Amino acid sequence: MIERLETGARMSRIVKHNGTIYLCGQVCKDATQGIKEQTETMLEKVETLLEQAGSDKEHMLSATLYIKDMKDFAEMNAVWDSWVPEGHAPARACVEASMARDVLLVEISVIAVEK
Repeated sequence: MIERLETGARMSRIVKHNGTIYLCGQVCKDATQGIKEQTETMLEKVETLLEQAGSDKEHMLSATLYIKDMKDFAEMNAVWDSWVPEGHAPARACVEASMARDVLLVEISVIAVEK
């Protein structure tokens, strides 16, 4: 069975199937901020959605990060490294990408399992 939460015309924010949770791409709350703040609020949104889906950041399987400019890679990683629980780092990829809106600096897509 596939369960879709917060479904709109274009996407669902959460899709659950056989105990696996897929989050749609998440961006920051305030795109006027720098990479540190955008990363922090993006990860806060991920944490909230994982909790809503019956999981948490210790149960992440995979994360794909899209960063607008690799010059921000180290600063984004500093926030990421402090957010991920020690010993629970997911498989991860990070690529430089054009963003849907020019002011966005980072986006993430996460796959996790239920607790």
